[in-house]
Amino acid sequence: PQRAPLEPVTAGVVDDNADFGAFRAFQRRHAGLPVRALDVSERYLLTVHDAAGRPVPDAEVTVHADRGGPALWARADAGGQVWLHPRAAGLSQRLLEVQVRRRTSDGEWQGSALLQRGQRDALQVRLDAELSSEPARLDLVFLVDATGSMGDEIHKLRASMQAMADQIARLPSRPQICFGLVAYRDRGDAFFVRAHDFTSDLGAFQRVLAGLQAGGGGDYAEALNEALHTAVHRLSWRGDGATRLMLLVADAPPHLDYGAPWYDDDAQGALARGIKLFTLGASGLDRVGEMVFRQLAQYSGGRFVFLTYADARRPDSGPGRETVHEVQNYSVETLDRLIVRLVREELARRPA
Repeated sequence: PQRAPLEPVTAGVVDDNADFGAFRAFQRRHAGLPVRALDVSERYLLTVHDAAGRPVPDAEVTVHADRGGPALWARADAGGQVWLHPRAAGLSQRLLEVQVRRRTSDGEWQGSALLQRGQRDALQVRLDAELSSEPARLDLVFLVDATGSMGDEIHKLRASMQAMADQIARLPSRPQICFGLVAYRDRGDAFFVRAHDFTSDLGAFQRVLAGLQAGGGGDYAEALNEALHTAVHRLSWRGDGATRLMLLVADAPPHLDYGAPWYDDDAQGALARGIKLFTLGASGLDRVGEMVFRQLAQYSGGRFVFLTYADARRPDSGPGRETVHEVQNYSVETLDRLIVRLVREELARRPA
């Protein structure tokens, strides 16, 4: 059933890195689900700062073992931090070298640290320079399931895009915003994956959204693997210093019977490019979908977002605080305000 056009859509959000114990318990309860393995049981929080103690956004990070080539690639977020998961990268060595590089218009700076696994869960790297402040740049991609069941969510996204963009543009950092869109359906539909590269022209982006219609589908799982691969690797993400966010809006898990590309590989690709995934579960997302969405958000440093209703068992019951997902201690607000808040919190972590 379709909601009335002006009825608000409410959503909750959880941070599985902040409440990592609850996330790991969720994984253990559903260890038999047919999802891709992404071993995050061991993790370390890396913080990069400059000589003045300020965070260094978008620093390039490589993790090496036994003097070999890098086995793990990542980029620090707007607050100079990134979660590293050695087991997910297949690293078994006890001693790892973490190398950091940051390039700006003023030059290039490097630093390094040794990670002795199992001794502590955090490490810091200091760059011997005071980096000058840079203008805030935001690359924001919407990765949208455009199958038939997603008509309501696509309608709401179109209706609220102008207000969200205006609020983001007025944030204290006054970010230079570029928008991108990747829409997907499934095999046999009118299109499989359709990408629209970044533009700073909000009007042009809204025209792209206006042309996006829900249709097709059929079976439950959709072409999320292929769409995520396109979004991570084939869009023109901006280089050093940008904040890169992707909002996945979908109500179904990926097909895992199509073969590569796989979402876990592209989660690592997103980490290497400094792209945080905020995954939004729409009505109908099952437990497999919840697991996949939470894997993607946790690994990339993002958050899991989910629509909420007056009655969790009836998505047509209107806005409310209930959800069928296995989450707790979550806040609820209208979806457009929630998206703006998540962007604001990311940008606020940049050094003044």
